[in-house]
Amino acid sequence: MNIGAQMYTVREVCQTLDSFDASMRRVSEMGYHAVQISGGGDFSPQTIRGTAEKYGLTIPLTHTAPQRIKDETASVIEAHQIIGAGYIGIGMMPGEYHGSAEGVSRFIADFTPAAAQIASAGMKLMYHNHSFEFERFDGMSVIERLAAGFPPELLGFTLDTYWVAHAGGDPAAWLQKLKGRVDTVHFKDMIIVKQEQRMAEIGEGNLNWEAVIAAARGSGVKWAFIEQDDCYGNDPFICLETSLRNLERML
Repeated sequence: MNIGAQMYTVREVCQTLDSFDASMRRVSEMGYHAVQISGGGDFSPQTIRGTAEKYGLTIPLTHTAPQRIKDETASVIEAHQIIGAGYIGIGMMPGEYHGSAEGVSRFIADFTPAAAQIASAGMKLMYHNHSFEFERFDGMSVIERLAAGFPPELLGFTLDTYWVAHAGGDPAAWLQKLKGRVDTVHFKDMIIVKQEQRMAEIGEGNLNWEAVIAAARGSGVKWAFIEQDDCYGNDPFICLETSLRNLERML
C-alpha cells in the first residue's frame, strides 16, 4: 500500500501557479512521493505533470468535476493520460441525484457511459463517499446501490474513513465489504470536540487504525491518500506532515 497526499487539504494555497509549485515542493520535502490533485487552480495537464515531476511526485488519482466526466469524457481521459493518472475520481455525487433511490438510479444511468469509456481507455472511474451515501432507501444504502448498479470493472470506490465513521459505520468493515473495488482510499481521523465530530490528523483521533490498515491491506488498497478537509485554523501542511509521521509508525 502506497501513501500519498490529497492536495485538497492545501487547496487554498494552490490557486496560483506559484503557490501550487510551492505547495508541491513542501509536500515532497515532507517525504510524500505521490499526490491526488483536487481543488487547486485551473492549470493545464502539462503544467500539473511538469510541476509534479519537478519534485519527484506521481499523480495516480484526481477529483474531477462530475459534469466534465459525464459530458467531456474524451477530454478528461486525455488530460489524465497527460498527467499519468490511472484513476479519475468523482469527489461527490451532484446534488440533483441526492435523496432517493430513483436519484441514485439516474446517477448510475447517466454516468455508466462515461465509466465504460474510461475503462476502455485503461483507466477507472472512482467514487468518493461522504456520509449521505449511508442513507438507506427501501432497506438499501446509497453506497450499496452504487456497488450493485455499476459493474466492478467500471466503478471503484475511494473510501473515506472519516465520512464512513461520521455516518456511524465501521471503516474497516466497509473496506472488507468493498474488497477488490477500493484501489484508493482517503485516510483521515475523527475526534470529538465539545460533542462535535471533527476531522483530525491520523493517530490524533479515535479511529481504530490497526483495524483500518489491516482491512486496507486485505482489501487490495493500492493507494492511501492522507486528507484533512478542515484543519480548524491549524497549518494544513503541518497537519499533512503529522499524519504522515504517525501513519509511518503504524505501517
